[in-house]
Amino acid sequence: MDKPVCFIDTDSAGKLRVQQSALKILEQIQQPVVVVAVVGLYRTGKSHLMNRLAGKQTGFALGSTTESKTKGIWMWCVSHPTKAGTTLVLLDTEGLGDVDKGDPKHDTNIFSLAVLLSSTLVYNSRGTIDNKAVMDLQYVTELSECIKVKSSDEDADDSSEFVKFFPSFIWALRDFTLELKIDGKDVPEDEYLEFALKLKPGTSRSVIEYNFPRECIQKFFPSRKCFTFPFPTAPENMSRLGSLASADISSEFLKVTDHFCKFVFHDSCVKRLKVGHTVTGRVLGHLAKTYVDTISSGAVPCLENAVIAMATIENKAAVKEGLQVYQSEMEKLKDSFPLELKDVFSEHQHLSSTATQAFMKRSFKDTDGKYLKSLEEKIIKLFDEHLCQNEHASKKRCEEILSSLSAPMMVKLKKGFYAKPGGYDLFCKDLEDIVNKYNSQAKKEVKAEEILEEFLKQKSVDSKAILQADKKLTEKEKKIKEEKEKAALLEQEIKAREEKLRQLEEKMEAERQSNEEMMRQMKEKMDEEMRLQREETERAMNRKLREQADLLQKSFKEEADVMRQEMEEFKRQNTESNRAGELFSSLHPVPF
Repeated sequence: MDKPVCFIDTDSAGKLRVQQSALKILEQIQQPVVVVAVVGLYRTGKSHLMNRLAGKQTGFALGSTTESKTKGIWMWCVSHPTKAGTTLVLLDTEGLGDVDKGDPKHDTNIFSLAVLLSSTLVYNSRGTIDNKAVMDLQYVTELSECIKVKSSDEDADDSSEFVKFFPSFIWALRDFTLELKIDGKDVPEDEYLEFALKLKPGTSRSVIEYNFPRECIQKFFPSRKCFTFPFPTAPENMSRLGSLASADISSEFLKVTDHFCKFVFHDSCVKRLKVGHTVTGRVLGHLAKTYVDTISSGAVPCLENAVIAMATIENKAAVKEGLQVYQSEMEKLKDSFPLELKDVFSEHQHLSSTATQAFMKRSFKDTDGKYLKSLEEKIIKLFDEHLCQNEHASKKRCEEILSSLSAPMMVKLKKGFYAKPGGYDLFCKDLEDIVNKYNSQAKKEVKAEEILEEFLKQKSVDSKAILQADKKLTEKEKKIKEEKEKAALLEQEIKAREEKLRQLEEKMEAERQSNEEMMRQMKEKMDEEMRLQREETERAMNRKLREQADLLQKSFKEEADVMRQEMEEFKRQNTESNRAGELFSSLHPVPF
């Protein structure tokens, strides 16, 4: 994409909707996506940061008035600068807190969508992280009411699960002019953020109100980062920020921006669903449509329902994709019909495995194997159809061979060549030559034995007539030869049945092996999904453990500081006491 497009906006009734043109763009992106969304109050410079992430000076609209320039959510898809085979999706959201909005829930919905769709969430604000700045991020306190993890009502508050799929969090502080100091000591940006999110002790109403948004940020976004940006340029140039040359922009601002971009590129993860499934552009589009439609209906977006809906869409498409792989290659094979059965079976097994791979690549959460079973059934149906077509081609070829080989015999029959003494033996000799040549030419044909059986049955009518008319043979000899001919016909019939049974067994074996290969790939897929879920849970646990360790470390540090202060006080008191004792001793010497 050479420029951003509108992704989500509102219709004439004020309801959110997803733009079809944006969905078409995402539909073409089969790669995994890293989704970075920026949120924040309007007129805080969000769009400029996103343009820099896109590697451009301009792109997302930059406003220069007090009116919010970006409406809804805009999207820009670019190749990821450091992760090969990955697309970077940038989402620039409508500024929060715009007084012109009619729906008070609109900002909350935009914020919730940014959280749901992104793998990294950038919160952009101006100035310092004081209590007002934290309170302006009130939307985070409403997430537990605006997003559900599970569809059941068994656990009304499932917000503890958010950490498993919520994005990492970056607080971008714009126009920051203060020194990064706490208690007179220089501190890094992240420590400044954590200090701003520090909870107050106590249980009063004011303390609870103060702590609540901070608790939510800590709970929902355990992976946090902070960047402080100085003023980019002189105030009179701010309206032209998008067109300014680098020389006109603060070198310190450019330095921080470069650091910010590198961090986002390196640390932002590929977007994953709750079950650990990698999100592609196509899946992101489906997710956005599901969430927006749910919000527009007045319901609360549910991660579990979204995954189920996504699994249904993707699994149906996976069946279609896998079947297309099988069918397109089998169609090419038709040009070579008739083929030996072993060649058809071999190609079937290969294509069935390839089709299953295509299915597995796209499918997810097919825990009961319903969609894989559907693919298998459709493949078997196509396989049977191609077997029939191969048999039809084989039958045609066998008939052509017999027609060609028996043509001289047919001429002799018409001329009455065999209607003479000894004619039966001549007929049998010619028939034997035909069968031998046929077996040599058609021995690899699927329908060879069956077509030969039909041919011999047809010729038995001529054989009987010639036998009865042959005056060279006695009645006893005729009887013996008739029985011999019946035995030969029966033998060929048995051979044809045995061949059909053998082919059926080979077909069943080919299907069994294909099924085993499907099950093997299914097991690998389920093992992989389980591994991703374990990793997802472990990441959530590690985040919580790090958060807990940080809290403990801070707590211990505070306790150590208190103890150190107490010890200093003890030392001071002890020194003063000693001095007082010395003074007392000097004033009141002990008599000997």
